[in-house]
Amino acid sequence: MTQTRILVLIPARMAATRLPGKPLLDIAGLPMIVHVLRRAESAGIGRVAVATDTQDIADAVRACGGEAVMTSPDHPSGSDRIFEALTLLDPHGGVDTIINLQGDLPTISPDAIRAVVAPLADPAVDIATLAAEIRSAEEHVNPNVVKVIGSPVGERHLRALYFTRATAPWGEGPRYHHIGIYGYRRQALQRFVTLAPSPLERREKLEQLRALEAGMRIDVALVDTVPGGVDTPDDLEAARRALKSS
Repeated sequence: MTQTRILVLIPARMAATRLPGKPLLDIAGLPMIVHVLRRAESAGIGRVAVATDTQDIADAVRACGGEAVMTSPDHPSGSDRIFEALTLLDPHGGVDTIINLQGDLPTISPDAIRAVVAPLADPAVDIATLAAEIRSAEEHVNPNVVKVIGSPVGERHLRALYFTRATAPWGEGPRYHHIGIYGYRRQALQRFVTLAPSPLERREKLEQLRALEAGMRIDVALVDTVPGGVDTPDDLEAARRALKSS
């Protein structure tokens, strides 16, 4: 895959209730969404754009020299938003790989963004994602920490069998904290957004289970650390401390 055939899309909207206006909150002098944009640009894997339904977000991104595309406010998920953005930015099908990067990961490393592309070297893989080994006892039992259960298929590489909020798998051995960044083949994304929410997706409240239930293959690249997401005021302060000192 060449760089010109990869498109990194960062969906962003103003719907967060715990942190109103989250994408535009200031971290070390820049809006959070711009930090994520900069990390994606630094990965150097292809074109990067923010997909949003909010003019203020688009304006902030463009004011910092980034690319933004306006999308419908009616999308039920980030996957639907990035599919619309793909059709707007690349109507002729030049892009074959789409990276869906959450807009609330301002400390994600460019290396981690690059890592999500690696599993797609296998043509049997439809979707790629990331995980890191759980090191904290609390994370093993925390339902907010999504675990990926997978079979090793190479060094630091799993084939995903299931994603769950439960403490799984049972028994001795590592468990893995799923990281919400995805790499899609274009055809896989196109198919995914046509699928109805699946029974296990509804039960676990995990969208990626829709793909597994439909027989799509998701592979996982293992990385060393989980990037800090920003969902609460405490998370925001932690990001501010990390980026102030970086």
